[in-house]
Amino acid sequence: MERKVDVAIIGAGSAGLYALAQVRRRTKNFVLIDGGELGTTCARVGCMPSKVLIQIAEDYHRRAQLGREGIEGGDQLRVSGPEVMEHVQDLRDIFVDKVLSHSTDEMGDEFIPEYARFLEPGLLQAGEQRIRARSVVIATGSTPVVPPAWRDFGDRILTTDEVFELEDLPASLAVIGLGVIGLELGQAFSRLGVEVTGVDQLETIGRLDDPEVAASAIQLIGKEFPLWLGEAAAIEEAEDGRLRVSAGERSVLVDKVLVSAGRRPNLESLDPARAGIELNADGVPDYDPNTMQIGELPVFIAGDVNGDLPLLHEAGDEGRIAGINACSDTPVAFRRKTPLYITFCDPNIVQVGARLSELDEATTLVAGANFAMLGRALIMGRNKGLVRLYADRASGRLLGASMVAPQGEHLGHLLNWSIEQRLTVLQMLRMPFYHPVIEEILQPVLRELVVKSGLAPEDYPPDLEPL
Repeated sequence: MERKVDVAIIGAGSAGLYALAQVRRRTKNFVLIDGGELGTTCARVGCMPSKVLIQIAEDYHRRAQLGREGIEGGDQLRVSGPEVMEHVQDLRDIFVDKVLSHSTDEMGDEFIPEYARFLEPGLLQAGEQRIRARSVVIATGSTPVVPPAWRDFGDRILTTDEVFELEDLPASLAVIGLGVIGLELGQAFSRLGVEVTGVDQLETIGRLDDPEVAASAIQLIGKEFPLWLGEAAAIEEAEDGRLRVSAGERSVLVDKVLVSAGRRPNLESLDPARAGIELNADGVPDYDPNTMQIGELPVFIAGDVNGDLPLLHEAGDEGRIAGINACSDTPVAFRRKTPLYITFCDPNIVQVGARLSELDEATTLVAGANFAMLGRALIMGRNKGLVRLYADRASGRLLGASMVAPQGEHLGHLLNWSIEQRLTVLQMLRMPFYHPVIEEILQPVLRELVVKSGLAPEDYPPDLEPL
């Protein structure tokens, strides 16, 4: 017997829960289906537990500054690995419980704790139930990628699914893949006393494509632990039971390997072909990012499963769009927000708006500044890094930014909002700047762009706007 619903949401992660909030406002006849571990990737194995570990590492790392400030005894501080991981897990559990208490714990038979698969368009099998849905939201998330041969090394191979379950800090760790996850966790473990080696087959880190910012980031992060770039990693068993990780001519023996080389969308088990869903060369369906609709089908896709922007704020927007349109007779197209990427290493790596590689050199103005002599950064002992802004040559409008910067997470938001408001560099320069703050780094960069753009008034400082 079939159960008929208006909307079936497959996946109770962030995107699915955001979709659920919109669907609930529009119909009472829906189901949420998820047979996996609940609590969202962000709360269980992503954003939140990683930030706990990063905070602990930053607190401990700060001891190096204490002596120069006249605070004695910093060299007596010690790390207790078991207590570090217990604290990470305790806060992780709080975040997960909060998600559950505000989502699936409150649901009745609208929640089906089973895995789903398509039998035909609009018809799903979930455990013993068959669900006939007028529309479907696919929000099944993604899974860390580990080469099959590496799985034979058992629990010495870690992904974000396992790393936060460690009972103690390993003595040594290789991090393969230096994107967001690899950089954040690699630096955090290194600061807590783990011997870390980072490996990436790319010549850059943190997905940076601005060569000057990338060089600065590599130089700064590379002072804390070795970065082996431009070579693919290989792993083999060592005689002493550890793992030998090699990249080109270099190799190191480690107790654990954190594999952060990407994630794959959780689609195969859905049997999407039975629903008429075709996958492209990347293994995901083509969809409209403004409606989240797959082709002309009454099927919408949101979150990490679409293989596009694996970020919680993007999953939230996509889930809301998918939820709204799953309940609509005619899908509504929504404008997507200015891209914002933050890697919470120290200094932060931040990219806002258009990337340098996406812009035409002939029509783009570029200016930058480093933090070496910025007053507030000097006071904090964090006067390292570089920020670069990109503006349209003709209009002076800010297009994008890239930086490795102290408190870059905050600078990134200000720049992101400025791009959203389509502000010119002259308009931005005329905003108030307090002293001494990290945000002052933007003033000389904006002044340079104003001059280059020809927007600068000749008779008075460009910071001042006449009435």
